[in-house]
Amino acid sequence: MRSLAYAVAILAAAGIMYFITVSPDASSDAQPAASESVASESVASITPQTDVNTASLTLNVPEMHCPFACYPSVKKSLEQRDDVVAVELAPQKEEGVIDNRQVIVTYREGFDPQQAIASLKSDGFDGSSVATTP
Repeated sequence: MRSLAYAVAILAAAGIMYFITVSPDASSDAQPAASESVASESVASITPQTDVNTASLTLNVPEMHCPFACYPSVKKSLEQRDDVVAVELAPQKEEGVIDNRQVIVTYREGFDPQQAIASLKSDGFDGSSVATTP
């Protein structure tokens, strides 16, 4: 009886693996749609605040090494501040790798870059600074 249960489990696993390998296009087609809806939700959440006087500033964050843990931590740290509207990762050369360790901060009046740098430092991102413009 036990061997019959094992055989059924093996067949089910083989069927699932076959389905996954045959239809990767279906899952990749679903991802852009999901990311597009997330992007439109992000824009929609920022839109009401566009009538407030805002400006943007680029910060260097040399300790930000990956887009999966470091960047979300930087974003969360900065967006917890009341004077920060949004934080975006600066354009990268390659997707999935941080080769440009900068973030673009959109902020309201009263924003103090040194306080933002201090909150990044307290979260473990030492050496952060305001990017100089050429």
